[in-house]
Amino acid sequence: MLSGKLIRLIESHEEEITAGFVRSIRNDPELKHLGRLPDIELRDRCREILRNLGSWLVHGNKEKLAREYDNIGRIRREEAVPLDECIRGLCLIKDEMIAFVDRQGIDPDYLELYAEGELVRRISPFFDLLVVHLVRGYEGARHQVAHEAA
Repeated sequence: MLSGKLIRLIESHEEEITAGFVRSIRNDPELKHLGRLPDIELRDRCREILRNLGSWLVHGNKEKLAREYDNIGRIRREEAVPLDECIRGLCLIKDEMIAFVDRQGIDPDYLELYAEGELVRRISPFFDLLVVHLVRGYEGARHQVAHEAA
């Protein structure tokens, strides 16, 4: 697949992309709760996605991802991070990845444009899965608290 080259490029430049992601979180006034998380937490979450992107896209270990992001959703709920900020954080990781690829100055011939489009088509369902399970975990924690309070 043509996008494989771009995925390897993303994985090999995880630090640069992660730094941009953390800057985006810190500079967005609408992410005040997410922005209070320690740098190490933000960096670790982004790095994990970037380091494993190719493997997850190829092998698609959906069960592991589901468990992990259900758990992250529960944790964010316990930390009182609003759900919209949690989802926006995942969107920013994806945005930083795509922006990084765009900044590489790749010759925009048809083949390269196709590869970039293929990359976006491959990562979109992956990030959708993360969002669904993040929400599921978040809502599960909310319902559990409501049930315990009743």
